[in-house]
Amino acid sequence: MNADCLKLTTYFGETDRTDRGSLAEKLLDVYAEHGVASSIALRGTEGFGRLHHLHTRSLETLSYDLPIVSIAVDTRERIESILDLVRGLHEHGIVTLERARLLSGQIESELPGEFGDSAKLTIYLGRQPQNTRTPVSVAICDLLYRREIAGASVLTGIDGTREGTRHSSGPRRHTASPPGIIIAIGDSDRVAAILPELGSLLDEPLMTLERVRICKRDGQLFAQPHELPGHDDHGLELWQKLTIYCSFSATHHGRNVHSEIVRKLLASDATGATTLAGTWGYHGDHPPHGDKLFQLRRHVPAITVVIGTPQQIARSFEIIDQLTSEHGLVTSEIVPAMHA
Repeated sequence: MNADCLKLTTYFGETDRTDRGSLAEKLLDVYAEHGVASSIALRGTEGFGRLHHLHTRSLETLSYDLPIVSIAVDTRERIESILDLVRGLHEHGIVTLERARLLSGQIESELPGEFGDSAKLTIYLGRQPQNTRTPVSVAICDLLYRREIAGASVLTGIDGTREGTRHSSGPRRHTASPPGIIIAIGDSDRVAAILPELGSLLDEPLMTLERVRICKRDGQLFAQPHELPGHDDHGLELWQKLTIYCSFSATHHGRNVHSEIVRKLLASDATGATTLAGTWGYHGDHPPHGDKLFQLRRHVPAITVVIGTPQQIARSFEIIDQLTSEHGLVTSEIVPAMHA
């Protein structure tokens, strides 16, 4: 399959509930009941939303309400059919819709004409067998690194669904790894060329491709975030998303880059920011890496997502630009629909 799709992403707190239970659980129930191609729930390490309350799992200010990000992908028709249900559950936080290409089955090395110089590739792993010497996520990151893709991060979910089946249930629950995704950013031509090889590493490949602009890489400025009109051709309000990919060990003037970004944005007019911790990955010329025993600093990817109006994003980018003077990969994306 190579078809237009929508990626439905929700940002909320771990303690957010509906009248029928946990919001995270109920969202995944909806995705399972409607046979969504793939969904995953990710627990963040720190962040804030519209009320500007910082939630973090640092020892100094331990929070029991960490950020949760859920992602669901499928054809436009399938996602649009569940939007009212999701909005009915999601009274707080942010809901975004992003246009993408959905790839599954036999993967070919072609990108649609609307893609520019750079592309964002998301690989949905589901649960993977643990009886292999090299985890498939590690093998994929190694391949992406060898093919000079700008960066890739592996994120492990707390739950998810695949074609209507919950990852957290069934007899294979204890013989497979948790659901996960790999987010890779790179030159469009390089990403297109590697797609068939990536597909051959997976039993049931499922990927999405999105347009993205690389703004910065290891301190070098390539472009500013998109300059946008107020609304798109369909009348939907246009918002933007900035994503900062770096390592938990990256610092700026002795302070962790990802934490400084969240704290500086908290003091600004930013709508919200969420940091997710990866388990393996790389960016730039740094080889793929993850946590190791007997190290003082965490050496895993840190992904910070910031969403807001074009005006807010322009001001947020000034802060992010200062804090990524040496480290990190910064991208800009258009979010054509949003509910806050």
